Amino acid sequence: MFKRYFPILSWLPHYQGRLLGADLLAGVIVTIMVIPQSLAYALLAGLPAVVGLYASILPQLLYCVFGTSRTLAVGPVAIIALMTGAALSGVTTPGTPDYLQAALILSLLSGVMLIAMGAMRLGFFSNFLSHPVISGFLTASGILIAASQLGNLLGIESSGFTLVDRLISLVPNLATLHWPTLAIGLGTLAFLVIMRRQGKKALMRLGFPSMFADLVAKAGPVFAVVITTLLTWHLGLAEQGVAVVGSIPQGLPALSLPWDAETSLWRALLIPALLISLVGFVESVSMGQMLAAKHRQRISPNQELVGLGTANLAAGISSGMPVTGGLSRTVINYDAGAKTPAAGAFAALGIAVVTLSMTPLLYHLPIATLAATITVAILTLVDIPMLRQTWRYSRTDFSSMAVTIGFTLVEGVEMGIIAGVILSIGLFLYRTSRPHSALVGRVPDTEHFRNVVRHEVETASHLALLRIDESLYFANARYLEDTLYNLIATRPELEHVVLICSAVNLIDASALESLDAINARLKDSSVTLHLAEIKGPVMDQLKRSDFLDELTGRVFLSTYAAWRELGEHDDREPHPLSS
Repeated sequence: MFKRYFPILSWLPHYQGRLLGADLLAGVIVTIMVIPQSLAYALLAGLPAVVGLYASILPQLLYCVFGTSRTLAVGPVAIIALMTGAALSGVTTPGTPDYLQAALILSLLSGVMLIAMGAMRLGFFSNFLSHPVISGFLTASGILIAASQLGNLLGIESSGFTLVDRLISLVPNLATLHWPTLAIGLGTLAFLVIMRRQGKKALMRLGFPSMFADLVAKAGPVFAVVITTLLTWHLGLAEQGVAVVGSIPQGLPALSLPWDAETSLWRALLIPALLISLVGFVESVSMGQMLAAKHRQRISPNQELVGLGTANLAAGISSGMPVTGGLSRTVINYDAGAKTPAAGAFAALGIAVVTLSMTPLLYHLPIATLAATITVAILTLVDIPMLRQTWRYSRTDFSSMAVTIGFTLVEGVEMGIIAGVILSIGLFLYRTSRPHSALVGRVPDTEHFRNVVRHEVETASHLALLRIDESLYFANARYLEDTLYNLIATRPELEHVVLICSAVNLIDASALESLDAINARLKDSSVTLHLAEIKGPVMDQLKRSDFLDELTGRVFLSTYAAWRELGEHDDREPHPLSS
């Protein structure tokens, strides 16, 4: 009982020394690796850099108690940071105390919504975000985030949360290009790209073990931070106009709640909080399920909602920003050998130590270095192969992907994902409102039945076997009526129609009413209606109505039983393949 609500009880009582060593090492590695990310993602959201550190401490500790993934690492991530910045800039002014207060409210609202969804077992709600929509959203967000860092890489001012706004704001300021900043930004970009693509191979050629070479290559951002910080300090580049992180407060944040915020601010952030919650949940659960499957473990999506909800509540009361399970930090945690959520707890404690005692060392860290770190990390989200594959496989799915990308780039992240979801649902309703159906015939000398258009099969002129390849509900009930009425109008010799329901998982009230109308209409036309291959749950529903009592024909267990019973007295000949 308690393990269900406190997943920590499923692994902590069995914690052993060998697990402690692996988790402690992973925690140290994650601490070192994610500090640059945490700082960068806070700046991406328009918040003070230290907010990213705060959001990596208490939220991860709470997720360790309530989360079900053994290796998921929780903290600020690029997509959520971008959505946070877009949401906050619409309700208050960046750089003001109200802006930070709005970020805390956004975290709290997201936490409450996630916990409420978990309590109501609404993990399935994320299914409304189809893969093409998510892929398109991530691709567009990757482009947006990269564009948002151009100003920091070039040392010029830029603003806006759409691609057009960013580019328009950059052009007038190109004359003020700051060459030292550009050198740091481009140099860091080149270094990170080389480390990502060639670092491991180069180190292995020098004789280093594969695991060590991989770890060093992934530590590229750490090396970039150390090198550029030392250069900036030694050369006095801050005095020459290179933007640096500056003073970062030492110490842990005080726990508080933004009680003095206006009610209108809470209301204005409700929709953004919901979108951030859904996107964060989908990203987190997708990563958690993938890694759990590798170890034959499982996670509970509904409990994950609670775990992520408590993490966001923790962020809201500890001066943090909205958080979720991050792709890059989770991969680092997994590759470093994390065995249990304790690795995340050790990482959180490590970041707390850094926040308490080492933040003065980050004073001369160039903003351009963090911008380059974000750019290299985020461009992996631009999934060109998926765009090509979706285009080849399904033009309708590609349309939802393209609309999501277009709206995200032009109107911003919130409108992009809303448009993608609406279009996905609309396309689903359109496709299922015109369900595929097929007249089938018997494959000679077998009990199998196939589409008369695709196969050479036996048919009977007085019998129509119609397979419905979709559940029947309000959106397609009328289409089924039209299909059957057209069938009996074009085949005056028909005596029996058998609806094959092998693919029907649901018949709602609207579809039941249509079946009643079809049964009565066919009866008036001297055609008997039969059903075949009805699934148990569907039959249970039908038994609670009067339909089966009014049905003019029978319910057959199989299509072959209907064929044997109804098709025997007709001269059966193979149906030729249609052209």
